[in-house]
Amino acid sequence: MNKEFPRIMKMGERSILIEFEPEILPNGLEKLLFFKNKLENLYSEVKVEVINTYNSILITYLFNIENIYSEFPALDELFKDTNITKNNNFTLFHIPVCYHEKFGLDLDFLSTQNKVSNSEIISLHTAPIYTVYFIGFLPGFLYLGGLDKRLQISRKNKPRLKVEKGAVGIGENQTGIYPKSSPGGWQIIGNSPMELFDKNSNPPCQISAGDKVRFYQVSMEEYDQILKEKRTGKFQLKSEKYNG
Repeated sequence: MNKEFPRIMKMGERSILIEFEPEILPNGLEKLLFFKNKLENLYSEVKVEVINTYNSILITYLFNIENIYSEFPALDELFKDTNITKNNNFTLFHIPVCYHEKFGLDLDFLSTQNKVSNSEIISLHTAPIYTVYFIGFLPGFLYLGGLDKRLQISRKNKPRLKVEKGAVGIGENQTGIYPKSSPGGWQIIGNSPMELFDKNSNPPCQISAGDKVRFYQVSMEEYDQILKEKRTGKFQLKSEKYNG
């Protein structure tokens, strides 16, 4: 392991931040999730929240720690483990997206800027199997890695005051779905009828860091049909064990 990383530092009176190498790579996520799991086991009998981003883990206690630095030796010992095992217990989710002009507010802009046709944008967006690096910004907002370079584009200079729930957007080298209506600056290319976060479900979000996502195109008619089936409980999100 890089001698400079991980870095362990205090964040306020109740949190510890652990930073890993800054590169956003699948093997980096593998290592991060391996240690996140070890941390959850370490603190299994203590009330803490353990969350991750692309290259960091935040441990937040539900109470102030009198001497937060007293936690560092146990963490140092934990990170000496270099036998990082690969986790194959991930799920691939197939998520429908409608790229109709009603939803693809920035399709033409992306087409002009990146010199690819609208049909090519859809083909390039639905081709990859994306990796879920973490969930944040909004509950159920998936940060996905694996976007084709030909689709990468800057965020809007002036964000929209309201992006509709289900909007599928691109921001820099990322793509994702807005799980609820929100201000946002990503370039919007479609909309998914899926419910990615439900506070009444357990867990509220079916998808976790490390899982995979693949988008598939649906027509307006199919989109409306999925919405109807969701209301009656007939629609099931397609998923399968990922063996990549």
